Amino acid sequence: RQLSHEGAEVLLAVRDPDLCTDICRAMEIEGRIVEFDLTRLPELTELILELRPDITFNLAGFGVDRKERDPELAAQVNELAVGHLCEAAHGVTASGWAGSSLVHVGSALEYGGARGNLLEDTPGTPTTLYGKTKLAGTRAVSSFCRRTGFKAVTARLFTVYGPGEHLGRLLPSLVAAAESREPLPLTEGLQRRDFTYVEDVADGLLRLGVAEPQLGSVVNLATGRLTTVREFTEIAVRVLGIGPTRLRFGALPTRSEEMSHEPVNTERLRILTEWSPQTTIENGIRRTLGFEAEHGRWPSG
Repeated sequence: RQLSHEGAEVLLAVRDPDLCTDICRAMEIEGRIVEFDLTRLPELTELILELRPDITFNLAGFGVDRKERDPELAAQVNELAVGHLCEAAHGVTASGWAGSSLVHVGSALEYGGARGNLLEDTPGTPTTLYGKTKLAGTRAVSSFCRRTGFKAVTARLFTVYGPGEHLGRLLPSLVAAAESREPLPLTEGLQRRDFTYVEDVADGLLRLGVAEPQLGSVVNLATGRLTTVREFTEIAVRVLGIGPTRLRFGALPTRSEEMSHEPVNTERLRILTEWSPQTTIENGIRRTLGFEAEHGRWPSG
Protein backbone atom coordinates (compact mmCIF):
# COMPACT_ATOMS: atom_id res chain seq x y z
CA ARG A 1 0.00 0.00 0.00
CA GLN A 2 2.77 2.43 0.92
CA LEU A 3 4.74 1.63 -2.23
CA SER A 4 1.61 2.20 -4.30
CA HIS A 5 0.87 5.52 -2.64
CA GLU A 6 4.47 6.66 -3.24
CA GLY A 7 4.07 6.03 -6.97
CA ALA A 8 6.17 2.86 -7.27
CA GLU A 9 5.36 0.37 -10.01
CA VAL A 10 4.12 -2.50 -7.86
CA LEU A 11 4.13 -6.06 -9.22
CA LEU A 12 2.13 -8.53 -7.14
CA ALA A 13 2.97 -12.21 -7.69
CA VAL A 14 0.15 -14.16 -6.03
CA ARG A 15 -1.56 -17.55 -6.19
CA ASP A 16 -5.11 -16.17 -6.08
CA PRO A 17 -5.66 -13.13 -8.35
CA ASP A 18 -9.31 -12.75 -7.35
CA LEU A 19 -8.48 -12.58 -3.65
CA CYS A 20 -5.62 -10.17 -4.37
CA THR A 21 -7.98 -7.97 -6.39
CA ASP A 22 -10.37 -7.78 -3.44
CA ILE A 23 -7.53 -6.86 -1.07
CA CYS A 24 -6.14 -4.24 -3.45
CA ARG A 25 -9.57 -2.67 -3.80
CA ALA A 26 -10.01 -2.51 -0.02
CA MET A 27 -6.47 -1.19 0.53
CA GLU A 28 -6.49 1.26 -2.41
CA ILE A 29 -3.46 -0.41 -3.97
CA GLU A 30 -2.52 0.19 -7.59
CA GLY A 31 -0.43 -2.66 -8.99
CA ARG A 32 -0.09 -5.29 -11.68
CA ILE A 33 -1.29 -8.68 -10.44
CA VAL A 34 0.63 -11.68 -11.75
CA GLU A 35 -0.68 -15.19 -11.05
CA PHE A 36 2.12 -17.45 -9.89
CA ASP A 37 2.65 -20.49 -7.68
CA LEU A 38 6.00 -21.14 -5.99
CA THR A 39 5.55 -24.87 -6.42
CA ARG A 40 6.41 -24.25 -10.09
CA LEU A 41 10.06 -23.52 -9.42
CA PRO A 42 11.37 -23.76 -13.02
CA GLU A 43 9.09 -20.87 -13.96
CA LEU A 44 10.43 -18.58 -11.24
CA THR A 45 13.48 -17.49 -13.21
CA GLU A 46 11.31 -16.76 -16.23
CA LEU A 47 8.99 -14.63 -14.09
CA ILE A 48 11.84 -12.54 -12.64
CA LEU A 49 13.46 -12.08 -16.05
CA GLU A 50 10.12 -10.94 -17.45
CA LEU A 51 9.28 -8.50 -14.63
CA ARG A 52 12.88 -7.34 -13.98
CA PRO A 53 12.14 -5.85 -10.54
CA ASP A 54 14.57 -3.44 -8.89
CA ILE A 55 13.68 -4.97 -5.52
CA THR A 56 11.76 -8.09 -4.54
CA PHE A 57 9.99 -8.60 -1.21
CA ASN A 58 9.52 -12.31 -0.50
CA LEU A 59 6.74 -12.84 2.04
CA ALA A 60 5.81 -16.34 0.89
CA GLY A 61 5.67 -19.08 3.48
CA PHE A 62 4.10 -22.49 4.10
CA GLY A 63 3.42 -23.86 7.56
CA VAL A 64 2.10 -20.92 9.59
CA ASP A 65 -1.37 -22.44 9.50
CA ARG A 66 -1.40 -25.50 11.75
CA LYS A 67 -3.13 -27.48 8.98
CA GLU A 68 -0.08 -26.98 6.71
CA ARG A 69 2.09 -29.97 7.60
CA ASP A 70 3.43 -31.30 4.28
CA PRO A 71 7.25 -31.52 4.72
CA GLU A 72 7.93 -31.62 0.98
CA LEU A 73 5.83 -28.55 0.26
CA ALA A 74 7.31 -26.69 3.24
CA ALA A 75 10.83 -27.36 1.97
CA GLN A 76 9.87 -26.32 -1.56
CA VAL A 77 8.30 -22.99 -0.59
CA ASN A 78 10.41 -21.99 2.42
CA GLU A 79 13.83 -23.17 1.24
CA LEU A 80 14.16 -24.26 -2.40
CA ALA A 81 12.12 -21.39 -3.83
CA VAL A 82 14.25 -18.91 -1.87
CA GLY A 83 17.43 -20.22 -3.48
CA HIS A 84 15.82 -20.02 -6.93
CA LEU A 85 14.66 -16.49 -6.19
CA CYS A 86 18.19 -15.37 -5.23
CA GLU A 87 19.64 -16.80 -8.44
CA ALA A 88 16.92 -15.27 -10.59
CA ALA A 89 17.09 -11.81 -9.00
CA HIS A 90 20.89 -11.86 -9.17
CA GLY A 91 20.59 -12.25 -12.94
CA VAL A 92 18.61 -9.02 -13.28
CA THR A 93 20.67 -5.85 -13.50
CA ALA A 94 18.92 -3.01 -11.69
CA SER A 95 19.98 0.20 -13.40
CA GLY A 96 20.46 2.99 -10.89
CA TRP A 97 18.98 1.07 -7.95
CA ALA A 98 21.16 1.57 -4.85
CA GLY A 99 19.22 -0.51 -2.34
CA SER A 100 18.95 -4.24 -1.75
CA SER A 101 17.72 -6.49 -4.56
CA LEU A 102 15.88 -8.81 -2.16
CA VAL A 103 14.20 -8.41 1.21
CA HIS A 104 13.41 -11.91 2.42
CA VAL A 105 11.01 -12.38 5.33
CA GLY A 106 12.10 -14.85 7.99
CA SER A 107 10.46 -15.98 11.23
CA ALA A 108 11.09 -15.88 14.96
CA LEU A 109 10.46 -19.63 14.93
CA GLU A 110 13.90 -20.01 13.33
CA TYR A 111 15.32 -19.40 16.82
CA GLY A 112 13.25 -22.23 18.27
CA GLY A 113 14.51 -23.22 21.70
CA ALA A 114 17.29 -20.60 21.83
CA ARG A 115 17.53 -18.82 25.17
CA GLY A 116 18.81 -15.45 26.30
CA ASN A 117 18.85 -12.14 24.49
CA LEU A 118 17.99 -13.02 20.89
CA LEU A 119 20.72 -11.59 18.72
CA GLU A 120 20.58 -12.28 15.00
CA ASP A 121 23.72 -14.43 15.26
CA THR A 122 22.20 -16.64 17.98
CA PRO A 123 22.31 -20.24 16.68
CA GLY A 124 18.82 -21.35 15.78
CA THR A 125 17.38 -24.55 17.24
CA PRO A 126 13.93 -24.68 15.61
CA THR A 127 11.48 -27.29 16.84
CA THR A 128 8.75 -26.96 14.20
CA LEU A 129 8.59 -27.85 10.52
CA TYR A 130 7.96 -24.20 9.71
CA GLY A 131 10.88 -22.97 11.81
CA LYS A 132 13.29 -25.54 10.38
CA THR A 133 12.44 -24.85 6.75
CA LYS A 134 12.37 -21.07 7.23
CA LEU A 135 15.83 -21.23 8.82
CA ALA A 136 17.03 -23.24 5.82
CA GLY A 137 15.69 -20.49 3.56
CA THR A 138 17.46 -17.77 5.56
CA ARG A 139 20.70 -19.72 5.38
CA ALA A 140 20.23 -20.14 1.61
CA VAL A 141 20.05 -16.34 1.23
CA SER A 142 23.13 -15.75 3.39
CA SER A 143 25.15 -18.45 1.63
CA PHE A 144 24.25 -17.17 -1.84
CA CYS A 145 25.19 -13.61 -0.87
CA ARG A 146 28.57 -14.67 0.49
CA ARG A 147 29.34 -16.54 -2.74
CA THR A 148 28.18 -13.91 -5.20
CA GLY A 149 28.02 -10.50 -3.52
CA PHE A 150 24.25 -10.42 -4.03
CA LYS A 151 22.55 -7.60 -2.07
CA ALA A 152 19.86 -9.11 0.12
CA VAL A 153 18.66 -8.96 3.71
CA THR A 154 16.46 -11.27 5.80
CA ALA A 155 13.98 -9.51 8.06
CA ARG A 156 13.07 -11.84 10.92
CA LEU A 157 9.50 -11.17 12.07
CA PHE A 158 7.99 -11.98 15.44
CA THR A 159 4.31 -11.73 16.52
CA VAL A 160 2.68 -9.53 13.89
CA TYR A 161 -0.90 -8.33 14.48
CA GLY A 162 -3.34 -5.94 12.83
CA PRO A 163 -5.65 -5.77 9.79
CA GLY A 164 -5.59 -8.89 7.64
CA GLU A 165 -5.09 -11.51 10.35
CA HIS A 166 -6.77 -14.87 9.95
CA LEU A 167 -9.91 -15.29 12.02
CA GLY A 168 -8.47 -17.94 14.33
CA ARG A 169 -5.67 -15.73 15.66
CA LEU A 170 -5.81 -13.92 18.99
CA LEU A 171 -6.92 -10.39 18.06
CA PRO A 172 -9.61 -11.43 15.53
CA SER A 173 -10.92 -13.92 18.11
CA LEU A 174 -11.19 -11.12 20.68
CA VAL A 175 -12.90 -8.82 18.16
CA ALA A 176 -15.42 -11.58 17.42
CA ALA A 177 -15.93 -12.17 21.14
CA ALA A 178 -16.88 -8.53 21.62
CA GLU A 179 -20.00 -9.22 19.56
CA SER A 180 -21.24 -12.02 21.84
CA ARG A 181 -21.85 -12.65 25.53
CA GLU A 182 -20.26 -16.10 25.67
CA PRO A 183 -17.26 -16.96 27.88
CA LEU A 184 -13.95 -16.77 26.07
CA PRO A 185 -11.65 -19.79 26.63
CA LEU A 186 -7.94 -18.92 26.55
CA THR A 187 -4.60 -20.42 27.47
CA GLU A 188 -2.93 -19.23 30.65
CA GLY A 189 -1.29 -16.60 28.46
CA LEU A 190 2.01 -16.54 30.33
CA GLN A 191 4.11 -16.90 27.16
CA ARG A 192 5.82 -13.64 26.24
CA ARG A 193 5.79 -12.23 22.73
CA ASP A 194 7.19 -9.27 20.83
CA PHE A 195 3.91 -7.95 19.40
CA THR A 196 4.61 -5.77 16.35
CA TYR A 197 1.89 -3.86 14.52
CA VAL A 198 1.63 -4.83 10.86
CA GLU A 199 2.04 -1.29 9.47
CA ASP A 200 5.29 -0.95 11.45
CA VAL A 201 6.44 -4.23 9.91
CA ALA A 202 5.66 -2.98 6.40
CA ASP A 203 7.48 0.27 7.16
CA GLY A 204 10.48 -1.68 8.43
CA LEU A 205 10.63 -3.89 5.34
CA LEU A 206 10.70 -0.80 3.11
CA ARG A 207 13.35 0.89 5.25
CA LEU A 208 15.55 -2.21 5.12
CA GLY A 209 15.12 -2.31 1.36
CA VAL A 210 16.58 1.18 0.90
CA ALA A 211 19.14 1.01 3.73
CA GLU A 212 22.84 0.36 3.16
CA PRO A 213 22.73 -2.86 1.12
CA GLN A 214 23.49 -5.99 3.09
CA LEU A 215 25.05 -9.22 1.88
CA GLY A 216 22.79 -11.78 3.49
CA SER A 217 22.53 -10.24 6.95
CA VAL A 218 19.64 -11.16 9.23
CA VAL A 219 17.79 -8.33 11.02
CA ASN A 220 15.26 -8.73 13.82
CA LEU A 221 12.25 -6.62 12.80
CA ALA A 222 10.52 -6.19 16.15
CA THR A 223 9.88 -3.68 18.94
CA GLY A 224 12.41 -5.11 21.40
CA ARG A 225 9.68 -5.17 24.08
CA LEU A 226 8.07 -8.35 25.44
CA THR A 227 4.44 -8.59 26.50
CA THR A 228 2.67 -11.70 27.76
CA VAL A 229 -0.27 -12.99 25.76
CA ARG A 230 -2.38 -12.37 28.86
CA GLU A 231 -1.33 -8.71 29.01
CA PHE A 232 -2.08 -8.27 25.30
CA THR A 233 -5.52 -9.82 25.87
CA GLU A 234 -6.24 -7.57 28.84
CA ILE A 235 -5.34 -4.47 26.81
CA ALA A 236 -7.54 -5.66 23.95
CA VAL A 237 -10.58 -6.37 26.13
CA ARG A 238 -10.36 -2.87 27.62
CA VAL A 239 -10.32 -1.34 24.14
CA LEU A 240 -13.10 -3.63 22.94
CA GLY A 241 -15.25 -3.22 26.04
CA ILE A 242 -15.32 -6.94 26.86
CA GLY A 243 -16.14 -7.69 30.49
CA PRO A 244 -13.09 -9.27 32.16
CA THR A 245 -15.31 -11.86 33.86
CA ARG A 246 -15.83 -13.51 30.45
CA LEU A 247 -12.14 -14.37 30.13
CA ARG A 248 -11.31 -17.97 30.98
CA PHE A 249 -7.51 -18.03 31.24
CA GLY A 250 -6.21 -21.58 31.48
CA ALA A 251 -9.27 -23.14 29.84
CA LEU A 252 -7.17 -24.09 26.79
CA PRO A 253 -3.85 -25.95 26.89
CA THR A 254 -0.70 -24.17 25.77
CA ARG A 255 0.50 -25.77 22.55
CA SER A 256 3.72 -27.75 22.81
CA GLU A 257 5.31 -25.80 19.95
CA GLU A 258 4.76 -22.44 21.67
CA MET A 259 8.04 -20.54 21.66
CA SER A 260 9.40 -18.97 24.85
CA HIS A 261 12.24 -16.46 24.68
CA GLU A 262 13.91 -13.49 26.30
CA PRO A 263 13.86 -9.95 24.81
CA VAL A 264 14.60 -9.56 21.12
CA ASN A 265 17.72 -7.52 20.31
CA THR A 266 16.85 -4.82 17.75
CA GLU A 267 20.10 -2.85 17.73
CA ARG A 268 20.98 -3.93 14.19
CA LEU A 269 17.61 -2.64 12.94
CA ARG A 270 18.19 0.74 14.58
CA ILE A 271 21.70 1.05 13.19
CA LEU A 272 20.67 0.19 9.62
CA THR A 273 17.47 2.23 9.46
CA GLU A 274 17.83 4.83 12.27
CA TRP A 275 14.29 3.77 13.20
CA SER A 276 12.36 1.33 15.36
CA PRO A 277 8.65 0.37 15.58
CA GLN A 278 6.80 2.78 17.87
CA THR A 279 3.14 1.73 17.76
CA THR A 280 1.92 0.69 21.22
CA ILE A 281 -0.32 -2.35 21.55
CA GLU A 282 -3.30 -0.21 22.52
CA ASN A 283 -2.80 2.12 19.56
CA GLY A 284 -2.26 -0.85 17.22
CA ILE A 285 -5.55 -2.42 18.30
CA ARG A 286 -7.38 0.89 17.91
CA ARG A 287 -5.89 1.37 14.44
CA THR A 288 -6.97 -2.16 13.50
CA LEU A 289 -10.54 -1.42 14.57
CA GLY A 290 -10.44 1.89 12.70
CA PHE A 291 -9.25 0.18 9.53
CA GLU A 292 -12.00 -2.41 9.69
CA ALA A 293 -14.62 0.26 10.42
CA GLU A 294 -13.51 2.14 7.30
CA HIS A 295 -12.81 -0.73 4.91
CA GLY A 296 -14.62 -3.74 6.37
CA ARG A 297 -12.78 -6.90 7.34
CA TRP A 298 -9.86 -7.55 5.02
CA PRO A 299 -10.58 -10.60 2.83
CA SER A 300 -8.32 -13.44 3.93
CA GLY A 301 -7.61 -16.88 2.57
